[in-house]
Amino acid sequence: MASPTLPALEQLFRALADDTRLRILGLLSAGEVCVCNIHGALNLPQPAVSRHLAYLRKSGLAAARRDGLWMHYRLEMPPDPASAKVLKAALEALGAVPSARSDRKKLSRLVSIPLRVLSSAATNCCKP
Repeated sequence: MASPTLPALEQLFRALADDTRLRILGLLSAGEVCVCNIHGALNLPQPAVSRHLAYLRKSGLAAARRDGLWMHYRLEMPPDPASAKVLKAALEALGAVPSARSDRKKLSRLVSIPLRVLSSAATNCCKP
């Protein structure tokens, strides 16, 4: 089991300190999402979303896989328990934010997955 280090915690808090990255993490908590659907749900330009996703990947909070021309992203939990606990708390708090729920509704319409399924996945993403 990995132990947290001060630089790792600092990097985590920096990643969580941006509203766009928090919104992206809120979408990724529901499962793997294509970058085209992320920028569609957030109504942000694709280059801006890609820049924030690159930051989340560098921070170890997101992982990607290529499918043809598209990149699909998913949430990655930090390996150390302290950082994982911080991320879980942030995602739980984000679930109560109206704008995050609105983002999830937009994503639901874009990917044709019922909102209750996405919301359930997001709520259970971090359960042990």
